[in-house]
Amino acid sequence: MNEIFETIKNTIHKMGFSNTEISFDEEHRKISVVMDDKLIHENIATFLPALDHLLGLVFRKNNQAPFVLDINYYRRERERLIAEIARASAKKAMVTKTDVELPPMNGYERRLVHMEITTHPELKTESVGEGKERRVVIKHIE
Repeated sequence: MNEIFETIKNTIHKMGFSNTEISFDEEHRKISVVMDDKLIHENIATFLPALDHLLGLVFRKNNQAPFVLDINYYRRERERLIAEIARASAKKAMVTKTDVELPPMNGYERRLVHMEITTHPELKTESVGEGKERRVVIKHIE
């Protein structure tokens, strides 16, 4: 694992990011990277998946299970926001007894919504749409 950790540090350094902090949580299979770079802050939504893909290739090459990458706590904050949206939408679906359609999300975010809604036995979820327009619909069970 130390070899992969060094590969990741070197990869990030070769990309021009020298002032970074990297931490591993092997139990939860998470990598946290903190970078003090204005370019990253402005483009995190596109940079994170790109670096995540690159690091996934490193793990596959070394026959390792992938880790979840988070840069500047963006993913953690996004997960919190998605859970909050799911809870508010669940409340709306229960009060109005109608379907509530959420905005398009990637597969990981849709999974978070599905998991959050499982705590409500009177609701169910369904993914609809295709590609970048795929989204979750929260349905009230009658």
